Amino acid sequence: MNSLSEFKNSLTFASAPNNLSPQLLSLWYDGKGDWKKAHDQVDHLSDKDSAWVHAYLHRKEGDLWNADYWYARAKKIRPNISLENEWSDLVLQFL
Repeated sequence: MNSLSEFKNSLTFASAPNNLSPQLLSLWYDGKGDWKKAHDQVDHLSDKDSAWVHAYLHRKEGDLWNADYWYARAKKIRPNISLENEWSDLVLQFL
């Protein structure tokens, strides 16, 4: 998978494409509307990339305190962009 459009198209599949990183798998589940499965993919991971996705998920959930904690773990600042734009930015980052 090489582009955002390919990734978005994969959201029509019943199951996730093979060989997605944990971060992309999380974003795939989020794109499918399954926040819990998305969260489960990164909740137990401690690397910066997973923390960034984790932060986005808590921002989406509306738990900004928790989101800011994870943004800090990712060495990022909560962005002032739409959730849709952040999701796209994250997918592009990890493709």
